[in-house]
Amino acid sequence: MHWTTDQCAPSVGRVVVTTRTRSPIRSNVGLKAVMAVTGIFLVFFLIAHMLGNLKVFAGDASFNGYAHWLREIGGPVLPNVWFLWIMRVGLLVSVLGHIWAATVLALRARTARPVRYAHRKKVRGSYAARTMRWGGVIILLFVIYHILDLTTGHLNPVGDPSRPYANVVANFAPARWYVTLFYTLAIVALGFHLRHGIFSALRSLGQQTPRGEQRARLVALTFAVVLCAGYLLVPFAVLTGLVS
Repeated sequence: MHWTTDQCAPSVGRVVVTTRTRSPIRSNVGLKAVMAVTGIFLVFFLIAHMLGNLKVFAGDASFNGYAHWLREIGGPVLPNVWFLWIMRVGLLVSVLGHIWAATVLALRARTARPVRYAHRKKVRGSYAARTMRWGGVIILLFVIYHILDLTTGHLNPVGDPSRPYANVVANFAPARWYVTLFYTLAIVALGFHLRHGIFSALRSLGQQTPRGEQRARLVALTFAVVLCAGYLLVPFAVLTGLVS
């Protein structure tokens, strides 16, 4: 007797297979786009924040004037300090989005390659992954401390929002060397994070030849060193008495 496909298992019935459509933003391409957009936003913020910090070398009045100007941006359309809060919310969303996308991509990569192969590229990849992971944790902890210190003033010896220059000087005073040490550790971790992130971004944009990779490494390293130096100038200037 010949059975058709529908007659082979009449007791089971028909099985309807449905597929879930993954949101484009949750695809690997979408997650990489989230990392790219949030990363670019954060890099521009870091540049602007570094340049603002360097105004401390112009003196008390100049730095305080700059800090108060930040509170008035957008006026009279925006009420006082609204611009800062918009920036803070944007930064929070960018940081959380960056961490989320990086975490999901890392977990998917680990799932896709359950067997570890011992060869040189894997060692380099593991080192880069560990640097990004632990560097991200250090940076996150520092951002929390930095907000409680120089934004809300809860951990600052002065803690007066009307005297930002005094807050910075008190924060990095020689007696508080441990704060400068923590700041330096966080900035160095940020430098490693930026170097790896910028190098990966440049490779994704087409710098995949040996000469292109060399250029990408040089650009990434130069940017990371310059940015780190710009951030570290302020605490060490206060620590050595150049700014007081």
